[in-house]
Amino acid sequence: MRDYLLALLLGVVEGVTEFLPVSSTAHLRLVQSFFVRLDDPFWTMFSIVIQLGAILSVVVYFRHRIATFIRTFPRGEHNDHTWWNHPLSLVLISFVVTALPCYLIDKRIGKNLESLPIIGAALLIGGVVMAIVDKWFNHPRTDDPERMTLPQAIVIGAAQIVAAAFPGTSRSMATIAAGQIMGLSRHAALEFSFYLAIPVMFAATGYKLLQFLHGSRVPMSGHQWGVLAVGLIVSFLVALAAVAWFMHWVRKHGFIPFAVYRIALGAVVLIWLIVHG
Repeated sequence: MRDYLLALLLGVVEGVTEFLPVSSTAHLRLVQSFFVRLDDPFWTMFSIVIQLGAILSVVVYFRHRIATFIRTFPRGEHNDHTWWNHPLSLVLISFVVTALPCYLIDKRIGKNLESLPIIGAALLIGGVVMAIVDKWFNHPRTDDPERMTLPQAIVIGAAQIVAAAFPGTSRSMATIAAGQIMGLSRHAALEFSFYLAIPVMFAATGYKLLQFLHGSRVPMSGHQWGVLAVGLIVSFLVALAAVAWFMHWVRKHGFIPFAVYRIALGAVVLIWLIVHG
């Protein structure tokens, strides 16, 4: 019963924080640190795989927009795109830019997931970066993901490498900040971040689950599958509500409140580690 309650709690945390620029990984690992060992293989895998529930919420929320992209590929809805600048192509290119380097540094990423100092520092530094970007890069040239360019997609993909390498940075924060720096509006950067999350997170969660199943000395038990299922379902339902709220919020507000929250949480984590170190 304890494991199911923990899965419920972590599912809520994942759903709320996955697409907000505050780092779901940091929040999951911080919560897990109170209940399980951070190097526990099952819970490490769990914290990554339940992201699949959250990403399914994006597919559901943007289902009509995604269907239009697929139906009109590669010329676009207004017959003004090519193979190289259609939104689906840009998502795929950005994904490739992210995926190969992350695969090569997978072991380092795994070690950093167990490091609370790295998570705390990434939260704090990422908050500072977000505040600076939101303050100084608020004159967008692109207000719709359909009008994005290849260089913008490449830079956003590269930014995700940093987010993967340093848990606590936040994939959402990295892609939004990179998008704003490259001239996207807050709304366009956020929307493209959602689209890019689909292949990135499907690949990451699938890889980690297969890696765990292959590397585990014993098969996953029915209990473990049940715990994982609870986390997936809860993260999906909570994330669906969070995506709808965030898309509404970002049209009228900036990201400064999230930056302040990140800085405060990162400082608390680092101070706690110093005091109890």
